[in-house]
Amino acid sequence: MSAGRRSRTTAAHDAGAGALRPEGEGRVRPDGEDASGPNGENVVVIGGGIAGLASAALLAREGYSVDLVEARDAFGGRAGSWEHEGFRFDTGPSWYLMPDVFDHFFRLLGTTAEAELDLQQLDPAYRVFFEGEGEGEGNEGGRPEPLDISADRDTNIARFEAVQPGAGRALARYLDSAQRTYDMAIERFLYTSFSSIRPFLSRDVVGQAHRLGPLLLQSLERFVARRFTDPRIRQVLGYPAVFLGSSPDRTPGMYHLMSALDLTGGVLYPQGGFGHLMDVMVRLARESGVRLHAGTAATAILTEPALRDLSAHQAHPAPRDHRARRSGGRGRRPRARATGVRVRGRGGEERELPAGVVVSAADLHHTETTLLPRPLQTFPEQWWGRRTSGPGGVLVMLGVRGPLRELPHHSLFFTRDWRANFSAIAAGAVPEPASVYVCRPSATDPGVAPEGHENLFVLAPMPADPELGRGGLDGNGDPLIESIADAALEQVARWAGIPDLVERIVVRRTVGPTDFAEDLGAWRGGILGPAHTLAQSAFFRAGNVSRRVEGLYYAGSSTIPGIGLPMCLISAEILLKRLRGDHSAAPLPEPESPSTEALAAPLPPAGRPSAPLPTARRP
Repeated sequence: MSAGRRSRTTAAHDAGAGALRPEGEGRVRPDGEDASGPNGENVVVIGGGIAGLASAALLAREGYSVDLVEARDAFGGRAGSWEHEGFRFDTGPSWYLMPDVFDHFFRLLGTTAEAELDLQQLDPAYRVFFEGEGEGEGNEGGRPEPLDISADRDTNIARFEAVQPGAGRALARYLDSAQRTYDMAIERFLYTSFSSIRPFLSRDVVGQAHRLGPLLLQSLERFVARRFTDPRIRQVLGYPAVFLGSSPDRTPGMYHLMSALDLTGGVLYPQGGFGHLMDVMVRLARESGVRLHAGTAATAILTEPALRDLSAHQAHPAPRDHRARRSGGRGRRPRARATGVRVRGRGGEERELPAGVVVSAADLHHTETTLLPRPLQTFPEQWWGRRTSGPGGVLVMLGVRGPLRELPHHSLFFTRDWRANFSAIAAGAVPEPASVYVCRPSATDPGVAPEGHENLFVLAPMPADPELGRGGLDGNGDPLIESIADAALEQVARWAGIPDLVERIVVRRTVGPTDFAEDLGAWRGGILGPAHTLAQSAFFRAGNVSRRVEGLYYAGSSTIPGIGLPMCLISAEILLKRLRGDHSAAPLPEPESPSTEALAAPLPPAGRPSAPLPTARRP
């Protein structure tokens, strides 16, 4: 993914960042105090995506001395950006959902999403195009009219009613249930490391057991089908499973909570794109005292036998006893303890960064199977062989001449038999046709394309299989990847009524599963991570602490709570709570009010009682 100019994140923040600084240099927090962490410990964070940057910022403000190493020349990970001939493309996430989670995280750093981002409300939130009868047989087949999803709940209720009589009232009840489930997830399930069962024995959780059981044990597909008969409505309500790297028939019904976001509050967009969001994350990490090293690849997590310093640990217990909690529980004594990370710079030179805490926010499969020897792997290769990956995908970034008013900011193109679509992907076959997602950020952000042009991002979900190949610039990717891209573009042009779409393309770049596997270290070349099936959600998902290496932690989409930018921010907060020995389920208390003083102050110490977030301000 190196064609074109480097991203704005690289240009603005990374000049010279790959050179590791001498020991002790730059270890001063914004308040001028020494940045040595609890018990004088250093932390090395591996991976400069949103989870790594968020983890590093929180730990630096907690008082740790933090280095973050990123193998690529730009920070952002999957949320990267690419610029070429005046076009600026986000190469990963493009939906700004769960805005309360973003704002809560920013408040922990003494600021707000409002202060950091120019968020635009999208209306329609997105448009859904449907395949017609006889599609693919040389005729249009009476394709249904597209359905616009509004930012307003009442408008959506009315539109569902127009599609299916009685669906409006059913949607109102559905959204009420989604909101209750979302609130409970935030308060009890998303911000916990599952290191204690006590939060789940509370009266409110136990009192909801009659609701939670059916939501966990039936699929989202069945949950929706019991309430709606029209296939178009079923597809709209089942699609959030794709955000979770799964399919409606494999995703627990609990995840209908996602509809409390897009169908009630709409979808937002940060002006400047998600590349700008990552610029903000980089700046906040720096301001928190993190030392960032781009172009610096972690090649090994360094360890020593766990018992070597046992007597020293007993004689001088660490503050808050956070070392004693590193085994990950479950009655298993760690075999080793982390002592640092070996890294390789841009020129090939290697160096060891000592650390008492190592946090890997890189892909968990890569971390476990590449950076650790087999005896120290909590999640070895055979463990992954029993897991389900989220989908892979073919991405197509297009610069298009002239207007594309037929497409709003977000568009979804649903095939009629999408069960066959999902089944093909699960079986490792290329679906024909594929359900396609299209983002046109130039509908909202004039800065992403030259005047008189449009910016399009097309995603065709595919099997997570690096054998499908690499993408390329101007049609020069591997033949299968380019043919998948051609089919997706033909489908978009025909369904949306843009017959000259292909002729108007002036920039084209494709990305395939091999790119994700080799450039991002993504397990099986997937675009998201392990799918949110029942067996891979909540406490069944990989935990955020090694059971074999004391002092080794994980953050990001591979671990709890799961996939997506908001989940990655939450994973950073769960990491901090784990280090504090905080077993609570609620989000951390926020500063009373964002201010310069709050920005300079560390987060509340673990010894301070953690009151629940006020209802009006909780995420």
